[in-house]
Amino acid sequence: MSSEAVSRRSFIGLAGVASAGLLLFGRSQGSAAPMHFAVVRSPADWKHELGPQRYAVLREAATEPPFSSPLLKEHRKGTFVCAGCANALFSSATKFESGTGWPSFWKPLPRAVVTRPDHSLVFERTEVLCARCGGHLGHVFDDGPKPTGLRYCMNGLSLSFKPA
Repeated sequence: MSSEAVSRRSFIGLAGVASAGLLLFGRSQGSAAPMHFAVVRSPADWKHELGPQRYAVLREAATEPPFSSPLLKEHRKGTFVCAGCANALFSSATKFESGTGWPSFWKPLPRAVVTRPDHSLVFERTEVLCARCGGHLGHVFDDGPKPTGLRYCMNGLSLSFKPA
């Protein structure tokens, strides 16, 4: 691995630590174009179903603290699904240890996620949303392993695991 990739991952990891306070405060969706999803609920219904921490991540785009998710150590065969609507998102076969503190995958399942630009920090990122309910999952970066070269860096609170 090149020192440039390590430095970039270190920077992203530090940015995540610095923004961990977003778990409490979330971020504004700003002027992003509206998207339409099959599963739609009122904020009150989402809050009741998800609880405060998952609601903050999935519905307000907060970020959980790095290294806090038990899913980091999940290595069984199975499927990672959206904690909001149970949409199948990632196969365990695409999970890898990125060292960033969040569950990471190199490829989502077909038609499982959608993306949009995220301008909430100094630099632009690509936000990843559940294609079924629009829940905020995390971000995708171009520093992942082969064969895709992508790193889907997901909040563990946005996911549930279904063993095979």
